[in-house]
Amino acid sequence: MTPHSPYGTDEFDSRQFRTAMGQFCTGVTVITSLDADDNPVGFACQSFAALSLDPPLVLFCAQRTSRTWPVIEQRGTFCVNILSNRQQDVSATFGAPGSDKFKSISWDASPAGLPVLRNNLTWVECSVESVADGGDHWIVVGRALTLGDVLQDKPLLFYRGGYLSTEHPRVTPAQTELDNFLTWNGGDTWL
Repeated sequence: MTPHSPYGTDEFDSRQFRTAMGQFCTGVTVITSLDADDNPVGFACQSFAALSLDPPLVLFCAQRTSRTWPVIEQRGTFCVNILSNRQQDVSATFGAPGSDKFKSISWDASPAGLPVLRNNLTWVECSVESVADGGDHWIVVGRALTLGDVLQDKPLLFYRGGYLSTEHPRVTPAQTELDNFLTWNGGDTWL
């Protein structure tokens, strides 16, 4: 007897691939830095993750066609701003084309002078550790240098091509189920 396999196809286009990957909910960040003249630059990025605790590494993916990424790469440092659910307008500003995205955005300087967007959940200042080929994107690994304070609010989430809210009662899983979750910080913080 042949085992039943799930319905699927190995013949798909980029639209179908995007739709399938859109089933995975992500947070939204804005990657910021300064250009050679110390003007702020940045772009919205949903391809971001914590990579390693020791050493403290993060990763994000930048489109090869991005005009901002080469500026950030040249600077060698960047700041990841993790957006709160009240920052859809910030996400939209940094996700759209345009040269002066900071015109209507309030920000402060990190210890290295990089733009930290106000009202984000938190931020992490990083140095570029490595860059790898990722198809039509670059995979950027950064070493965390400074962490921002954490705002107690809900995250801005992106799901199926739109923003999503996290109105919920939380369920606390058993600790053994979370041992391999890189970003779980233990205790009762899931309540």
